[in-house]
Amino acid sequence: MKREIYDEDHEAFRASVKEFLDRKVVANLEKYAENHGLDRQFWLDAGEAGLLGLEIPEEYGGAGAEDYRFNAVLTEELAKVNMTLPSCLGIHADITVPYLVHLTNEEQRKRWLPKAATGEILTAIGMTEPGGGSDLANLKTTAVRDGDDWIINGSKTFITNGGSADIVLVAARTSPEKKAKGISLFAVDTTLEGFSVGRVLDKVGQDESDTAELAFENVRVSNDDLVGPLDTGFISMMQFLPQERLGSAVTNLAHAAQILTETIQYAKDRQAFGQPIGAFQNTQFLLADLQTRVDVAQAYVDQCVIAHTKKELTPVDAAKAKWWTSQVQSEVLDHCVQIHGGYGYMNEYRVARAWRDARVTKIWAGSNEIMKMLIARDLGL
Repeated sequence: MKREIYDEDHEAFRASVKEFLDRKVVANLEKYAENHGLDRQFWLDAGEAGLLGLEIPEEYGGAGAEDYRFNAVLTEELAKVNMTLPSCLGIHADITVPYLVHLTNEEQRKRWLPKAATGEILTAIGMTEPGGGSDLANLKTTAVRDGDDWIINGSKTFITNGGSADIVLVAARTSPEKKAKGISLFAVDTTLEGFSVGRVLDKVGQDESDTAELAFENVRVSNDDLVGPLDTGFISMMQFLPQERLGSAVTNLAHAAQILTETIQYAKDRQAFGQPIGAFQNTQFLLADLQTRVDVAQAYVDQCVIAHTKKELTPVDAAKAKWWTSQVQSEVLDHCVQIHGGYGYMNEYRVARAWRDARVTKIWAGSNEIMKMLIARDLGL
């Protein structure tokens, strides 16, 4: 089915993203995996190509696109190449940067945004804590006032870009007595005394991402590093999470669709018992089923993208998109591995790496179980 959400400008941007990936990224994927992270040259190249500043106003060096469809195009093209690219780049440009655009004052925007657009400053967001998971309201990290400064203590885990970020947007409890209403956000410079990177975590998949543990031991930040009004961090996180979840949905579906396309071609080429395996009725029925699942899910996600572009996307609709696409992706890729047979279990085959990389999408950005809870509450249950 023809998609109707993009116009000529979006498709021209898509072509430029493809060109960048072909020229600068594809040949380096193995290196990124071996190093468990994207090197700084990747970020500088992405910044030069204009891929990091879509959310950043032009006066601070960004594109000032003000049209989420450009974000979606970028995410789709990254996901077609590699599942990890949109998660790493998305954490910086699609998740953390919007906080720095919309919640900061003029001095802060001038300090952070121009270099975030060029890739000279790499960002991460520190929400998840050991033992906390998706329960953002019960953070243990604290920020205690000391004159005009704040002293941060605590730890974060599963932080994408955590091993290489220059600025981490940290959620910390500033008024414990207020519970969820006592959380604030701080932009923490990772060169500050007391900040440290723990382990770069050994994950099942997404080898190209430097997912890390972070520790804060009496890290002193100034009041100028407070992002947004005091004690409004939880509210801000809830406001920005729908975009994160929509970005996850766009990634899930683009990734699954690409691997399915490659698997269909494999079924046409691979011979067994004297004929292509795609000639067997079981394979035909299965691939017809998988393609239909992807196409139907795409129609819903496209509507979510349009709604978000109009600033009408609800948290519940974003939750539906996030959990459903991660489920569809998981089912599609599992069947794609099966169709490849023994080769599908070999890391040298893209389908195997894609299968590993995708499993986390049912966990991150709020687990699928949390998404279903949000939907159930909306039903009055």
